[in-house]
Amino acid sequence: MQAHWWQRATVYQIYPRSFQDSNGDGIGDIPGIISRLDYLATLGVDALWLSPVYKSPNADNGYDIADYQAIDPAYGTMADMDQLIAQAAQRGIKIVMDLVVNHTSDEHPWFVDACQNPDSPTRDYYVWADAVDGHAPNNLTSGFSGGSAWELDELTGQYFLHLFSKKQIDLNWQNPDLRRAIYRMMNFWIDKGIEGFRMDVIDMIAKEPRAKILVNGPHLHEYLHEMNRQTWRNRDFLTVGEAWSASPEDARQYSDEQREELSMVFQFGHLWADRQVGGEKWEQRPLDVAQLKQALYACQTTMATHGWNSLFWSNHDLPRAVSRFGATGQYRELSAKMLAIALHGLKGTPFVYQGEEIGVTDCPVATIDQVNDVEARTIYRQLRAQGDDAGTAMQKINIFNRDNARTPMQWTAKQHAGFTTGKPWLAINANYPRINVAAAQADHQSIWWTYQRLIRLRKQSAVLQQGEFTELSAVPAPIVAYTRNWQQTQWLICANFADTLITVDLPKRASELIISNYQDYPEQLGRVVLRPYEAFILALS
Repeated sequence: MQAHWWQRATVYQIYPRSFQDSNGDGIGDIPGIISRLDYLATLGVDALWLSPVYKSPNADNGYDIADYQAIDPAYGTMADMDQLIAQAAQRGIKIVMDLVVNHTSDEHPWFVDACQNPDSPTRDYYVWADAVDGHAPNNLTSGFSGGSAWELDELTGQYFLHLFSKKQIDLNWQNPDLRRAIYRMMNFWIDKGIEGFRMDVIDMIAKEPRAKILVNGPHLHEYLHEMNRQTWRNRDFLTVGEAWSASPEDARQYSDEQREELSMVFQFGHLWADRQVGGEKWEQRPLDVAQLKQALYACQTTMATHGWNSLFWSNHDLPRAVSRFGATGQYRELSAKMLAIALHGLKGTPFVYQGEEIGVTDCPVATIDQVNDVEARTIYRQLRAQGDDAGTAMQKINIFNRDNARTPMQWTAKQHAGFTTGKPWLAINANYPRINVAAAQADHQSIWWTYQRLIRLRKQSAVLQQGEFTELSAVPAPIVAYTRNWQQTQWLICANFADTLITVDLPKRASELIISNYQDYPEQLGRVVLRPYEAFILALS
């Protein structure tokens, strides 16, 4: 594979609404992001992925776009966006925009025109179907709204498709005029100087809903190849697709350079290791570290020579990593560092979600009135309808409520955590006086400094960028252990996911410490007793 900047990079995801407010309205904004660029440069990240800042009615916090080429006034202006791109570039930081092209808002001019004028060229930009026996075309359901995914247009008697909320209307990628309009929009942003796209639910764009094919439609890779050729083909440009359906083999197909599609995809196999088999999103079970390892390692081996991996524990749709895979009590800092070391040692591009670098935790709430997440509110109604009482339903909701990841950034111990001088749009986690950036930077043994060191290692170390991955299989289930090998260099990465002592047999080789989460480390390898959540990277000789 040709060397690309994103193979040496660490990407930091910003949820703009919750990152930094500059004007006291309680909503994070682009000037707020600009004010924190020096912080991000000090952390060492190479690129910022911004969740959507486009004009939107915010039925799903910006993932319902009303104008792809305008900035929502809540976040600022296009001049602010231009300044962010320029100011970030001065610090060696690239901007990656969120590309949401599976659907638009019902307030997008395309859809407004399509509804008002059935003969409009934009009518076929969306998925329409005639009634069947006086009812919706089939029994597809809407993930965010509950009920049918088909909505009747009274004017024409046809149904339109919305697989998410009723305000997120699915686009018809079979229409070449739509595809060309999307590529023009993408080139608008590329010409402004952005250097990447994160592509929302990209595996759904080639859907064939009448046949109930919602992901991996027959023309998906054809569309992605066309997109590549019409937009970033001749640039060293980062493209990462969200693909919940992707297996490691699918991920290799998306990201094999010879196919000219994407740089990589987010695949989510490792995130099923704490969910009920056959259950729903909100049904949890104890973390199965063996399953977690199997999923992570499969991605490493499947794309060892073709394709590229994304590496992540969390994002704006997922619980906080330390709450989910680590510990929130006495071992919070150790387990957060362990998760960082275990992941950043793998081959691929690491993605750090805002607050992960200081070990921000989930933020459970008591009542549904405190929940902003449109999906969680729908799930709550479904759970109550199925017979759960309010307390039981909230207990389930608190596990995977997307608000967990969206609470405002915890900068300081001052009022509203330094996020805003006004009332925050979403309640700030009550632990912010203890868990915040200022406190973490002041403590050179903190999670923050571990992330900074790991990000620097990624830039400097060919073994992390390109080294061969080899699993150490003869270890206990709670232990993640593998080596990375490049030319004459071999590094051992080892992490204990348990809160107890675990004995493990490691290669009997002389070693030199690269990084660890305890202030000492096992200088003599062989049979080693790992402490709770202990993790390290050692150079073997």
